[in-house]
Amino acid sequence: MPRFIIERNFAEKLEVDDEAKKHIKSINDEEGIEWIFSFLSADKRKTYCLYEAPDEDSLRRAAERLNIPADVITPVDRIDPGIFA
Repeated sequence: MPRFIIERNFAEKLEVDDEAKKHIKSINDEEGIEWIFSFLSADKRKTYCLYEAPDEDSLRRAAERLNIPADVITPVDRIDPGIFA
């Protein structure tokens, strides 16, 4: 499945409780996407999230349904350090 990085900018600090996590998972499942992991900036206002998804549209639909930004979506390929050994 294709992988994407989503850059998100939040107006306020990001805080996600257990209920929000369940809601995110539910919407992602319905859209056929999987949240792999995220990096959170030190000020908690920006995230870089790695997803597996069929396409950008499914990621945008999920973000819209969750009322969260998806400012930049970039298709990516995986590269491991071992390829340089």
